Amino acid sequence: MSHSSSHTNRCALKALVITAPGINCDLELCEAFTLAGCDVTSELLTRLSRAPSSIDEYDLIGLPGGFSYGDDIAAGRIMAALIRQSIYPALAAAIARGVPMMTPCNGFQIAVQAGLLPGPVAGESWSATPTEPTVALGQNAGARFNDIWTTMEIPTGTRCVWTRNLVMDADTALMPCAHGEGRFFADEETILALEGNGQIAVRYGARDHFNGSVNRIAGICDASGLVFGLMPHPERYLHWTQHPRWTRLTAAQRSGTTPGLQMFQHAVAHAARTRETAGGMR
Repeated sequence: MSHSSSHTNRCALKALVITAPGINCDLELCEAFTLAGCDVTSELLTRLSRAPSSIDEYDLIGLPGGFSYGDDIAAGRIMAALIRQSIYPALAAAIARGVPMMTPCNGFQIAVQAGLLPGPVAGESWSATPTEPTVALGQNAGARFNDIWTTMEIPTGTRCVWTRNLVMDADTALMPCAHGEGRFFADEETILALEGNGQIAVRYGARDHFNGSVNRIAGICDASGLVFGLMPHPERYLHWTQHPRWTRLTAAQRSGTTPGLQMFQHAVAHAARTRETAGGMR
């Protein structure tokens, strides 16, 4: 059963949130897209797999966190396999036409195993054939689940449309994390390519590098900058009252928009420009 947001505007961009058994962060992702100005539909993967062409209707896509299919075998493995054999070509076509995609936490684990991240190498186009995984998210250093707010850094020169030009300071540059398998790693050649191509979208702050990720990598994007995967949860940082020390923030700090919501606003603005370029409003 699909779920549509209460935000109704026939000219609004349309966002799709893909769900499955065990996903438990879909409502937060729906709220994020709604606050950023979208009409949102939440749809089960099993329903989408019967009509992949319905993905063509959407301007943005979200793959939420949780424990898809109980994280049996490995975190995100089952849902990634189902995506590869069902809707991957439709997702690849959407990205190729300029649709931004957000995949936090379990969504990131799914995306890397489905071949959505880091995606085709720079200069190559998206195709209906899934790319083979070249990065992985392993068990946290310390072998424990961590539920913590961490500082974050946005690398200079990132091509990620979600994280470029975030407005934040030392007090507000935070992000909530809650995962047991978030240690990002890849071979040296792949890491050098991601770094050199501006595909590192966000890093953990040096003092909060708790899971052992290579180069403190918290999130990456594909070569187009549209597909964004990260282990932290920006959809849980949409309101200042969610900040762990919000009562200590100044009125000036709280007068702006949280970095979490800014990410969605940036992607929505990009999608709006893409749709206008492609022929105007639906």
